[in-house]
Amino acid sequence: MATFHAPFERIIRLSISKPIFDSAAPSAPARLPGPLSHLWRESKVEALIFFGLLLGLTWAPFWLGGNRITAWGINGVYFPTLTLLYECYLLTTGQPHPIGLRRLNAPATLFGLVLLWIGLQLAPTPPMLAHPIWGMAADALGQPIDGAISVNRGETLVSLIRLLTAASLFWLAVQLCRNSLRAHALLRAVSLIVAAYSAYAIILAAFFAGEIPPFDAPASGGFLRATFVNRNSFATYAGLGLVVTVALTLRLFRHEVPASAGLMRYRLTKFIEATGRRGWSLLGAGFVTVVALLGTVSRGGILATALGVFALLAMSFSRQQRRGGDRVEAVVFIAVALVASFMFFGDLIVGRMATSGLEDTSRISVYVVVMRSILDTPLLGFGYGTFADVFPMYRDQSIPVSGVWDKAHDSYLEIWHGLGLLFGSALILSVCWIAARCFRGALTRRRDATPALAATAASILVGAHALVDFSLQMEGVALTFLAILGAGAAQAESSLAVTSD
Repeated sequence: MATFHAPFERIIRLSISKPIFDSAAPSAPARLPGPLSHLWRESKVEALIFFGLLLGLTWAPFWLGGNRITAWGINGVYFPTLTLLYECYLLTTGQPHPIGLRRLNAPATLFGLVLLWIGLQLAPTPPMLAHPIWGMAADALGQPIDGAISVNRGETLVSLIRLLTAASLFWLAVQLCRNSLRAHALLRAVSLIVAAYSAYAIILAAFFAGEIPPFDAPASGGFLRATFVNRNSFATYAGLGLVVTVALTLRLFRHEVPASAGLMRYRLTKFIEATGRRGWSLLGAGFVTVVALLGTVSRGGILATALGVFALLAMSFSRQQRRGGDRVEAVVFIAVALVASFMFFGDLIVGRMATSGLEDTSRISVYVVVMRSILDTPLLGFGYGTFADVFPMYRDQSIPVSGVWDKAHDSYLEIWHGLGLLFGSALILSVCWIAARCFRGALTRRRDATPALAATAASILVGAHALVDFSLQMEGVALTFLAILGAGAAQAESSLAVTSD
């Protein structure tokens, strides 16, 4: 099969590199390849697994943002099974991993230590290490009970399964997206999936008063939220889609618009032509996503998205300047389009910021209480995923009596609360290390830098929003983010570098 395709590949390369215009005119830019038509070329098994990954990403937010035990169970079987099938395929064919574990040695080591610690939190431990609640339970029941560091073994076990689900998806995305075509196809799929959910959010708000048929969910109060119970989580999800869409749009214009200096009229013509011929779908997806994002009226989600998009535009502009490029039309065009969209559709969020400000006194009180509880057991923690069980023990009068706080509204604090400061920091640093790898690739790669750019901007977005909310604890958000991060990590190094086992 490879021999059969070789002549046609040469013809395609020659036709792309050959000037369409005469010598007096600038050469036409190379057109972007159609990724989907090439995904079957190397391995149909890998292509099927890759399409299975995209199908899983499409499903992930459907069941109320993936935040129900049924969704956890399905995801906990589906994504690890896909990863296992891929590993079996590599084993039976004798192929190495496209990205060897040695390339991710630091975050893998940190993550492994976290898994080991969660296992110790679940295991029976001596009374001196077990949480006092187990002794209280033994006294109440009048019989001995094996104690543990975790105050709720069941919740810690479920949280461990969710963590392993996310890790399996990331590992699969890293391996499959070492192929550049797959990496860009994944980004394009994420853009379209998020745009579809954004359109669905608009439809639900217009015709169903914010309800989420067929699910039983509380009213949304007129805010857009798609299939998510919490509009803030949907804001993060829409923000991820917007970041990816902007990255793909910049890539399109970078390939379609020539960089020759002194030909502004010709470049502008090509810019308009590219917008009408190939950019309309991306611009349409971006527009729908922006409208849905602003419709959430989530202060934290919108500001975090703005920070991510700004970082993406800044990195893209820096790359063009350092490479002697002159193509700033796309950056300016996208920036103006986003500002115009905000000016036209953002009156609700501006009004909310004007009336409510950027601070939430209830959350600040919760943060103080959570930090106090962390200091009570800074090394051992209370058990991964047990915040809802422990927080009522510490809740005081500084927090209004109304409302249930089953999340800390700060993912970092909640991780430290469950794992302790040492191993909680290890989990956070494992993700930060991969994000830093993507950032380095976004600035240094000469080609195929779009996945690394998108992953870096997405990391900034979710990292910022995690300071004030719990969107990353929704599997619809977490799995989508880790797929983007995996694609970025896979493309952070040159295609000429040897990254396999």
